[in-house]
Amino acid sequence: MSLHHPPAYLRLIESGIDRTAFPLAFDSWSDEERAALQRVIASGRFTMGPEVSQFEAEFARAFGARHAVMVSSGSTANLLMAAALRFRGSGAVPPGSEVVVPAVGWSTTYFPFAQHGYRLRFVDVDRATLNIDCDALAAALSPETRAVVVVNVLGNPCEFDTIASVIADAEARFGHEIALLEDNCESLGATYGGRACGTIGLLGSFSFFFSHHLSTMEGGMVCTDDAELAEIVTCLRAHGWTRDIPVESPLAAGAHDPFEEAFRFVLPGYNVRPLELSAAVGRVQLGRFDGFLERRRANARRWAELMEPLAPWFRIQQQPHTGSWFGFSIVLTPEAPFGRATVVAALEAAGVQCRPVVSGNFARQPALRYIDHTVSGPLDAADEIHDRGLYVGNAERPLGEELELVAATLSTLVPHTTFPAAAVA
Repeated sequence: MSLHHPPAYLRLIESGIDRTAFPLAFDSWSDEERAALQRVIASGRFTMGPEVSQFEAEFARAFGARHAVMVSSGSTANLLMAAALRFRGSGAVPPGSEVVVPAVGWSTTYFPFAQHGYRLRFVDVDRATLNIDCDALAAALSPETRAVVVVNVLGNPCEFDTIASVIADAEARFGHEIALLEDNCESLGATYGGRACGTIGLLGSFSFFFSHHLSTMEGGMVCTDDAELAEIVTCLRAHGWTRDIPVESPLAAGAHDPFEEAFRFVLPGYNVRPLELSAAVGRVQLGRFDGFLERRRANARRWAELMEPLAPWFRIQQQPHTGSWFGFSIVLTPEAPFGRATVVAALEAAGVQCRPVVSGNFARQPALRYIDHTVSGPLDAADEIHDRGLYVGNAERPLGEELELVAATLSTLVPHTTFPAAAVA
């Protein structure tokens, strides 16, 4: 076997792997974010206030949404999307209805819909993109289907034109609306046909957790172009009270006395309000986002170059549209003469953190025994991802050395392989 280690790789090895050479996520904060925190601390207003309102307006403007409602996390963004379906004045989705979901997603892609009484129907994903398989979706839709939740996996836009066509055909056959929702928590900055992912469906969710494209400690956002749904989400966010919604809103009908409106509850809501601290950081990060996104995409280009010689044994995610590259997936091909455990052990020994691809095939997770659900057709691709897939991180900084370390480590597992010459330069 001929393996040429590039200088970057050698520097990491010679430093001694007594630390994580390539973590899943990096700190993207600068002095500007820390100054924003100090500004909020000095103000004395820590929970939802003017910083949140300004971040919502700036976020909506940046990504082309009419309404953006900040919440405490991407998971609670999904929670409010699920709840909002029940309380629409027109087109409300009653409990017991079927919600079609891809088999590969995060836990809170699914739990909120089950917790609101919906029956989940799992469908397979596409092997190349990891997103929902449109043929499987078409086969899964039934007269009981009232919503479809898609996940833009690891920064990759779904095939929205095809999905819209599939849903429109089913609506014509079944005679009722089927709402399209997006879990876009992993894909801020991804676009499809010039539109920002997370703003294409009726509702879309975003996450600002540490490892995500914008990092605000904790935090999330719900976007929608529907004014009624924006008011419902706003009401649900803070206890179900009317205090934060317009007086003219149908939800606030009969609102007159400000004293009574302080504690008037019209929906069974939650307390998932965001912090002023998180919003202030989010505003700074939003101003830096274009640079963040370009560095993630540059890393993705380098990743594709490094992994191309290893394609017979490792399949990487294809992003045919304008993705934002949350991380880099690897799925072992049938030709690989080793299993995933061998790959994980080699990467960990080299100081590279890795994880399963999202939650693998979620229909195989133990929590499903508590959830009303069905499975439409085989989940072969999701099973393959579950058993043979993993991913490594991406970041808002150049990762040439780290990605070279991954490729070189994988090369050691494959006989008669030369490390990509481009990596040696």
